Amino acid sequence: MASKEAELEALLYAAGDDGLETENLLQLLEISPAALRELANHLKDRLKNDKNSGLQLICINQTYKLTTSPKCGDIISKFFQKDLSKNLSQSALEILSIIAYRQPITRVEIDDLRGVNSAGALQTLVWRGLIKVDGKKDVPGHPNLYVTTDYFLQYFNYESLADLPVIEEFEADDNPVNLFNQDDSRNKEINFDEGE
Repeated sequence: MASKEAELEALLYAAGDDGLETENLLQLLEISPAALRELANHLKDRLKNDKNSGLQLICINQTYKLTTSPKCGDIISKFFQKDLSKNLSQSALEILSIIAYRQPITRVEIDDLRGVNSAGALQTLVWRGLIKVDGKKDVPGHPNLYVTTDYFLQYFNYESLADLPVIEEFEADDNPVNLFNQDDSRNKEINFDEGE
């Protein structure tokens, strides 16, 4: 019979990219929240310390996922070479910042803030899975509302939007704010200049 930790690992593997929410795991494993945290921490540590494992356990917005480990980033980048052939441009980062802090937000509202058309860059960000359409605004024309995705959080190593830097802390600072950890080598592999 499999251990609860093995069952957790198997469930997360079977769930794939979507992962499983805490409530679902509690029901499936028939354990308490404290027991789930303990199991998850043990599995996370085991995967992290196993040099022969290419996986990691992450938790984003109360959803647990098995993902590839950053230590295997080079080979994964090679696998997705076509998709990761460009880095995030300054325009794309600007749009991501606006959406992250103002979501849900329409393209016209983004354009007004930026002073330029953002349509091409928005489509690229949607295609890359960093943002998504989440309903329509209840105004004439019913424009799409854009929000960031769980992949956005995962990619920039945030657990929730609450982890984003507080903008007020930087208003009096003349130094540019690095919201997306651009020194991280992973973030230099994904960028889009087309349509911006």
